[in-house]
Amino acid sequence: MVGLGAAFRRLGALSGAGALGLASYGAHGAQFSDAYWKELFDKTNKHHFIHSLALLGVPHCRKPLWAGLLLASGTTLFCTSFYYQALSGDSSIQMLGPVGGSLLLIGWLALAL
Repeated sequence: MVGLGAAFRRLGALSGAGALGLASYGAHGAQFSDAYWKELFDKTNKHHFIHSLALLGVPHCRKPLWAGLLLASGTTLFCTSFYYQALSGDSSIQMLGPVGGSLLLIGWLALAL
């Protein structure tokens, strides 16, 4: 399980780097049609950072496979759906947000096991 924990630690670090890159893009390069989309992007980015940090803790829990998979897939679904919506204005995949959020909640609970 040491290799598995290291993999999720690396994934958390890569996710954090991606969150930082997207934060820079949102602050300096993205064109938002109004303040709502900018706020949605910023909130999504905050969640992205927080859950990247959570992935760094996965190697220290008793069920790293479950916690890591739930947190990684939840972060992907949640953040992708809202980043896409904030940048495009298209809400066609917003239904992935609650699915991702549910996976994140279960992932946090899995960290506690």
